[in-house]
Amino acid sequence: MSTPAVHRRAWLGRIGALVAAGAAPRALSATPLERVQERGVLKVGLYHAMPPFHVDGRGIDVELAHALAAALGVKAALLPFHADDSMNDDLRNMVWRGHYLGYGPADVLLHVPVDRPLMEGNPQVSIFAPYCRERVAIARRLEQVPRLDTLAPLAELQVAVPGQSLAGWLLIGADSGAYRQRLTTRWRDGAEAAQALLRGETPVAAGLASELESVLRGDARFAIEPLPVPRAPRDGWAVGMAVRRDATELAQALQRAVNALAASGSLRQMFARANLGWQAA
Repeated sequence: MSTPAVHRRAWLGRIGALVAAGAAPRALSATPLERVQERGVLKVGLYHAMPPFHVDGRGIDVELAHALAAALGVKAALLPFHADDSMNDDLRNMVWRGHYLGYGPADVLLHVPVDRPLMEGNPQVSIFAPYCRERVAIARRLEQVPRLDTLAPLAELQVAVPGQSLAGWLLIGADSGAYRQRLTTRWRDGAEAAQALLRGETPVAAGLASELESVLRGDARFAIEPLPVPRAPRDGWAVGMAVRRDATELAQALQRAVNALAASGSLRQMFARANLGWQAA
């Protein structure tokens, strides 16, 4: 019958064999970057169903993941996952600990807000390398809504907005709920809401600027502007990536890769293929 002592001796025996072969010191001392290079794979965490950054294996973050891996001289392994209740949960599940169901962690998680309170609340991770800016926006058909300086006109208009989104929460609560009855919230994301606007089902749609622009950008019939709500940051927020706190060399290598992609125009081209204009963070 095996005992803990037997298991411990067996484990120590295996370590001893590795030491004799000269492998253990390397395995125990390798940095996260060295481990990525040794296995030839960069594991990249991506959000499921986040147009235009990731939808069914395609999107800006998918292209970026492969570009980052190539810059490190390795291949990319994508780890798509569904967002949890909070960003803190996502960082725990995909960056520093791994999901309790055995999924993850990744070497790097993309699409992380570069936000000081988020950084201070998650000392286990490093958040860095902003590669774009995001904001909450509202789109309208100019023929029906020539101007929208405030939300007041929405009292007479139907607005398509995903209910489970920042844009949805802001509009539902705006002006003490004055526009709640004018909102259609069945849309999964802002891209779906923009499609409804494009089809003429609604004169106004709200969501993230990237979602709306991926559908409507370049169409002179529509205008896309920041959501005129005091609680919505007009300049938006930077979007970057996260690694474990101890992955300093990996973070530095990824930062250099992002800098090179921006300088070469490659990052701008990734966004252009998704019908977005790229804005440096």
